[in-house]
Amino acid sequence: MRAWSWCARLLLLLPLLRPARTQAEGRVTFLPGAPQNVTMGVNQTLQAVVAAIPVDVAFVTLQFHTQDHNATLSYYRVLRPGSFLTAVDSGLLSALQPAQMSVSWFLSSPAGTSVTGTGLVLSYSSTDPVPGACNMEFNLEVDPNVYVRYNLYETTIHFAPANLGSDRGVTPPPCDASTGADTRWRLQYDVYQYFLPENDLSQHSLFSAIQAVADVRGLTQKGRRVLTLSFTELTLAAFTSIPGQGVVYSVVVRDPLLNSSASYLPVHTYACSFASTLDNCRTLGRTSTKVLFTLTGLAGLFVCFFGHRFFKCELFCMGFGFAAFFFFVLITRTAELDYNLRLVLSAVIGVLGGVVLVMSWWRFGSVMACVVVVGLMLGFLVASLVLFTPLGDLDVFRRSDVVFWVTFCSVLLVVPLFFVRWPREGNILTCGVLGAYAVVLAVNAYVYTSLSYITLNILKRFLNSNFSAAFTDVPFQTIGESATRRRRRRAHASRQLLLPSSSLRLRHDHRVGGAGRGRHRPAAPPRAHAPVLPAQPVPHVAAGAGTPRDQRAGPEPPLPLAAQPAPGPGAAAEPEERGGGRTHASAPVAPPTGGLAFVHTRAHSCVCTNDSSVRLQTLK
Repeated sequence: MRAWSWCARLLLLLPLLRPARTQAEGRVTFLPGAPQNVTMGVNQTLQAVVAAIPVDVAFVTLQFHTQDHNATLSYYRVLRPGSFLTAVDSGLLSALQPAQMSVSWFLSSPAGTSVTGTGLVLSYSSTDPVPGACNMEFNLEVDPNVYVRYNLYETTIHFAPANLGSDRGVTPPPCDASTGADTRWRLQYDVYQYFLPENDLSQHSLFSAIQAVADVRGLTQKGRRVLTLSFTELTLAAFTSIPGQGVVYSVVVRDPLLNSSASYLPVHTYACSFASTLDNCRTLGRTSTKVLFTLTGLAGLFVCFFGHRFFKCELFCMGFGFAAFFFFVLITRTAELDYNLRLVLSAVIGVLGGVVLVMSWWRFGSVMACVVVVGLMLGFLVASLVLFTPLGDLDVFRRSDVVFWVTFCSVLLVVPLFFVRWPREGNILTCGVLGAYAVVLAVNAYVYTSLSYITLNILKRFLNSNFSAAFTDVPFQTIGESATRRRRRRAHASRQLLLPSSSLRLRHDHRVGGAGRGRHRPAAPPRAHAPVLPAQPVPHVAAGAGTPRDQRAGPEPPLPLAAQPAPGPGAAAEPEERGGGRTHASAPVAPPTGGLAFVHTRAHSCVCTNDSSVRLQTLK
């Protein structure tokens, strides 16, 4: 009895032992719909075989995916032009002939290194559309692959049009004979996007994601459909690039008349290179960028909690950010300079901008310049946040730069209007929000954060004229991830939202920075026009000179001194605010004998002469 139990266990283990044995012999057997991991040695060629194909299957596809090494997939052992594809995501389609029960392909490693990947075979019936059957652009005659290209700004996918399905041995319908309802022009293409876990560059994570969305069912259940293309549109789509974030793209072609569908072979990208010695996916981020954003984060943390109290420091930070951002966009659009040089020049211009804004307040008393700059900074963030939502992916914004920028500028200019009416409250709010967001940008220099792309997407659209067609989706995953990762993500988002709220709460409770009506206020700007003393002696006050005749009425006789009341409890209180400002009394100054004395307060100036005549002039 025990012997029979051991035999049963061995029979169950035979399917697991067979792939290893056949792979060692240079042969790998696939079952339709069952993914299998394959490792190829240096300069090794493996034969991939699928057998026992049902008679109702019209065509099959083989896809093979690696993380960062190319693999070659071919119809023949000896490579022939138009019969192979070399890529990290490669696939082939084979149409079956009558009575054909098996298909074979060949896998090899062209880079001279061992390659590990995952493969999958899918089968389709005669009613399903044939992906890439109307290919007129790529090398393969029938190309079911999705091709991806990326740069700093956008990621573009491109694929060949499909054709209607046909039975075994039957000539497929022509691709461009007509545009009627019985041709391929009735087909529709659904483009899907699937984000890998954030900050996860492991091979296991990639293979699990590709196996989950390799077929139509998995793609429609776990992927996110971003758009649907009809026969009148080009078979391409653009998305925003997120360096270091893994994304899987795929396409499902549907036949609305027969209610059938087929899947193109998925493709993945991290928008970065694993082979680069500088700024590869595992060491992403330049040193200069990290230094700049680290300093920006420290300054933002200071502004978030103490910006309104140290008003000149806040103005310097706001002027720095405003000038540096504007100049970086300007020189990037107009000059071909090295990235580090552009960053240094932008920082220098930012310092000058901060000094100019501080001087406009401290030396010239220009309140409006400060209100406008601070309001535009917060307005830029609010407008970016509005278009960061799914509203920004509407076709009207993606296909028209005019509509996008008019909407953006409208939201941006609305915010400073509120600052004119409530400048103090608006300034405090700006310190909390922009300071906290500067901390988010500093964190993004080391660890990926989704919220950093609120403004980075706008910057990319500034710098790239063709970025308008890109989808600006970023991952903020809550479904399909572990509970630990979900808790970490929520904690990270809570910390990002806690900074501005705690800043405002601290100002309100402890009167830090003047949020309450307490004693702390930013220093008032100096007078715009200081009175100038006459250079020549005044005739009617000079020594030994008589008083000239004056056509105006003489000074009124002084009033008798009234009894001063005893000081009450409120005698030491500060002067009451009037008209949004406070009047400060200055110490009495005795006029010199036979001369002129000039005494001024914040609101008035007083010229006192030795003949007790007083002229009061209100400063404008």
